[in-house]
This record gives sequence, C-alpha cells and structure tokens, in this order.
Amino acid sequence: MDQIFSGQLLFSALVLGSLYMVASLGLNLVYGTLRLLNVAHGDLAMLGAYTAFWCFTLLGLSPLLSLPLAAGLCALAAWLVHAGLLTRGPLAARAFDGEVLQRLEANSLLIFVGLSVILQNVAALAFTGSPRAYRYLDGVIEFAGVSMTGHRLAALAIAAVIGLAALAILHFSRYGLAIKAMIESSMAAEVVGIDVRRFRLGALMTGFALAGVAGGLISMSEQISPFMGFPVTIASFIVIILGGLGNLRGGMAAAFMLAFVQVYGVTLTSSSYASVLLYGVFVGALLLRPEGLLARRVASR
Repeated sequence: MDQIFSGQLLFSALVLGSLYMVASLGLNLVYGTLRLLNVAHGDLAMLGAYTAFWCFTLLGLSPLLSLPLAAGLCALAAWLVHAGLLTRGPLAARAFDGEVLQRLEANSLLIFVGLSVILQNVAALAFTGSPRAYRYLDGVIEFAGVSMTGHRLAALAIAAVIGLAALAILHFSRYGLAIKAMIESSMAAEVVGIDVRRFRLGALMTGFALAGVAGGLISMSEQISPFMGFPVTIASFIVIILGGLGNLRGGMAAAFMLAFVQVYGVTLTSSSYASVLLYGVFVGALLLRPEGLLARRVASR
C-alpha cells in the first residue's frame, strides 16, 4: 500500500501521461478540424524517433535540439499529404454535410492505412527491423525520495510547455479561435469568413509535427523500431475517445487519466496486464460514455 502512494509512481504516471498528451494532441487536432482518421499517426512518431536517433548517433546533436527538425520533417509530410490527397481525389470534398463527412472518414481510414504500411516498410528497408536505442541524460537524480532520470524530466518539461502553449493559442489567438470554430462546424466557419482550406493545412501540419515531437521524446527513454508506431496510434485513439473526439482540452486531461490507470493498475496487478488495462479502459469508455468524458460539459456551452 505504501508503494501506491509513493512519489515514484506519481512521477512515472506524469511522464507517461505527458507523452500520451503530446502524441494524442496532434491526432485530435487533425480529426477535429479535418475529420481524418489518421491511423498512420504513430508511424509519424516513428519518423520523429529515428530523426532524433540519427541526429544523436551520427551528428552528436542533442535529441532535444533535433525535435524542431523532427517536427519540420513531419510537417513537410503533412504538406505533401495535403497537396497530393486533400486537394484532389476522394478526400478533396468541399461540402460538409453528414453523408460527405462519413464518406471522408471512411476514405481517410483506408488511405492512411496504406500510408502506414508504406512508412513502416520503407523504414524497415532503410534502417532494418532491429530495435535501436541510445543513452542520453540517463543519470539518476534523487529528489524527495523519488528517482528521476534527466531525459524523463526533459520530456515532462517539454510536454508541459506544449500543453500550456496549446491552451494559450486556443484561447487567446485568432488561429486558435479559428481552429475551435472549425472543430465545431467547418461549414459555419467558412460562412463567417474563415479560410477553411488554409487552416486545414495549418492544423494538419501542426498535428503531424506534434507526432514527430512525441516520437523524439519517446526515443530518449525507449527502444525504437520501424514498427513502434502501432502502440502509439492505439494509445492516442484511446485518449481522444476518452476525452471526446475533437475536444482538445478533454483529450489532454484524458491522457493523464489513462496514464494513471495504466501505471497504478500495473502496480496493483502485473506488468502482463498492461494491454488489458489499456483496452479495458477503452471498451469501458465506449460502453459507459461513448461521447467522451467531457462531452456533457462541452455540449452545455
């Protein structure tokens, strides 16, 4: 019982929740504004992880300094996806009625599954399928009886900055207000003069860039491989289902809730139950509150 109330578990849950938050924030932004089911989201995190890995091993560049590069490469991938898929073909519909949105989601699911397979296999051919890892800021720091490593503290700090910046942008900037309007209704946003196409591109690039940053942060503490993206995608989808699709603040809160359930649940049971807890929370949320944890609060506004 003393272990349950230890600061060590609290710190582990906060770090895991911060990684979930950064990864899921990008996925939620893309779905909320474009209604695209990006199942290749975790594979973009994989690209960010390899960017950090190769910058560190080949150039000696700190993974923290390579995060902007990882974000930029993923943002470039978003621009290519937008230019190649969203301005033509089955995802280029400009209408926003319910039937079109359903068709858009179905088409995006199939297209991003294909993109996921391509990214995984290209990475496996380029880097082999063997897991890789590197050591960075792995010294142990003791504070108030809690053992912390430098890379986990850095990940927690960067995630906190990203989360606070996201909240500030959503509440106090024209870009954030436009994004919130598009999440509520793209058709209404276009009617009031918002350049929906331009903001869709911005949201897509931001969402992809956040995936790259999440991958770079993950690479500092875990092994990476071309197939590491699937667990990241699943965890991100569970988070945005818990928080409510398109509800960015709800998703941020749900990320930490999922991390606390997973960390404390594993402590009370066994590490072999980690996946059971993860999917159990997902199924429970769908059964008890499929609209998301904060949907009632959002709907009441």
